[in-house]
Amino acid sequence: MNLFSMLHLLCGLGFFLFGMQIMSDNLERLAGGKLEVALKKVTASPVISMCLGAIITIAMQSSSACTVMLVGLVNSGIMHFSQTIHVIFGANIGTTLTAWLLSLAGIESDNLFIQMLKPENFSPILAVVGVFMRMLCKKDRNKSIGYILVGFAVLMIGMDFMSDAVSPLADLPEFGALLVKFTNPLLGILVGTLFTALIQSSAASVGILQALSLTGSVTWGMAIPIVMGQNIGTCITAIMSCIGTNANAKRVAVMHTLVKVIGTLLLLPLYLVCNAVFRFAFHNAPVDAFGIALIHTLFNLLTTALLMPFSRYLIRLIERLLPDRSAAASRQDRIGRLDERLLHAPSVAVQECGNYTTQMCREARATLEQAMGLLDRYDEGRAQAVVEQEDDIDLYEDRLGTFLVQLSAQALSRRDSHSVSLMLHTIGDFERLGDHAVNIKEVAREIHEKGLSFSAEGKEEVDVLTRAIGEILQLTQDAFVNGDLELARRVEPLEQVVDKLIAKTKDHHIARLQRGVCTIEMGFILADLLNNYERVSDHCSNIAVALIEVDHNSFDTHRYLNDVKYGSETFAAAFEAFAEKYQL
Repeated sequence: MNLFSMLHLLCGLGFFLFGMQIMSDNLERLAGGKLEVALKKVTASPVISMCLGAIITIAMQSSSACTVMLVGLVNSGIMHFSQTIHVIFGANIGTTLTAWLLSLAGIESDNLFIQMLKPENFSPILAVVGVFMRMLCKKDRNKSIGYILVGFAVLMIGMDFMSDAVSPLADLPEFGALLVKFTNPLLGILVGTLFTALIQSSAASVGILQALSLTGSVTWGMAIPIVMGQNIGTCITAIMSCIGTNANAKRVAVMHTLVKVIGTLLLLPLYLVCNAVFRFAFHNAPVDAFGIALIHTLFNLLTTALLMPFSRYLIRLIERLLPDRSAAASRQDRIGRLDERLLHAPSVAVQECGNYTTQMCREARATLEQAMGLLDRYDEGRAQAVVEQEDDIDLYEDRLGTFLVQLSAQALSRRDSHSVSLMLHTIGDFERLGDHAVNIKEVAREIHEKGLSFSAEGKEEVDVLTRAIGEILQLTQDAFVNGDLELARRVEPLEQVVDKLIAKTKDHHIARLQRGVCTIEMGFILADLLNNYERVSDHCSNIAVALIEVDHNSFDTHRYLNDVKYGSETFAAAFEAFAEKYQL
């Protein structure tokens, strides 16, 4: 074992971690928002939650990444701490898949088909297929699959480098003398924990142990405590991620760590006692890569089986260890809290931003309808509610805007990139809708405080306009929430009808002024109301156009509006239908 062997070992570790990162990123990108949707389906059923945890960890190729994502979701208020325990159990089981894949390297046979099961033999084929998919495929999904195949091949190249680098150790007396010290189980746990915490990947540390096992110098008795330590060491990522989070998020990281520690405290003494009584023949026998994968899996399966019935008590224990002394969060504190840890899973972050933007859209419409309702019957309590809701909408825009800018810098699939673009283009319009709601509330307040009222004709015209504004808001919300482009195309014709209604109302008001039916003071109030109605319909148009243009991967708004207004039979038909529905 010389300097070059050490360099080969480090190079192999680098390839291993890089390949795993490529696989993880593209598996997560391939899954898209389905990961977030799956987590939200976590129910009271422990088995379903555990299966989801295993699937998500396999998709992300890291139990630590899954736990960090849970920390982010809990810190954002999307999940409750108590929902995560069974997901963590599943994540611990799912993370053992990598060790089983690596154990295939130990297959020995002269049969060609069995030899092809060895990763070192089939990974070059995967690499070639992956490179061609990356170069020739146009769909993001197929490119991601190509990256996954290349990532797996790079991972296996790293494993081969590590195996070749450590093979000379078998002939070194010093290495044998060092390994004798690992017969102390406490030392094995300590080394496994520290090394895994250092590289922050239990899969990589288990892979290195599997490579060392190929020298024939590592026994089952040495491997068992080391693997247990490796399982504890992988918790460091979650512990680091919970710095600066709320109490519930910290509880997730503590839960992850406590499960591993309790599992070790229960299973290692049990194994040592049983070995002392029954003298297991395999205890001092050399362990291979398959055996290490088996130890890794059995540890997590047995830990889950032992602790799962007591999950309720574990939750209570952690709640006592980490009491939440903070005051109850205000309404604003619970709005739009998007934890930066979600950026580690960009597709999950995109999906959650979409959920918050949908809430913002619905709140903007509800606020406007509340404000318009004040025109007929003013109520101070409802007026104050409009102001509070508008403050909430402002907070949505501030927090979403900041997070979306960070998210846009991440490696996103084309679909996710389009979603981020749509949200960045629309949240400003939703915020402005809230501003106009407050303006309309002020119009209603002025009418109420001054004891004014519209003339009969003016009231009828305002009612028609209010109904048209209500419909354009409904169309815009349904189009945005459902991603319905057909509904989005109906917004612009109605916006044009609203513009014509406003122009007619202004003309009619001037005529009423000339007849002495209406006053100049009411004219100022009507002008304010009409200006706000016009701007509301304009923002609805902006949102609908953004939906359509994102789908076309273009933001030439003026060109689009010109195309639909002139020479479009569909636009003309919709315009005529709305014009007939809303007449003055």
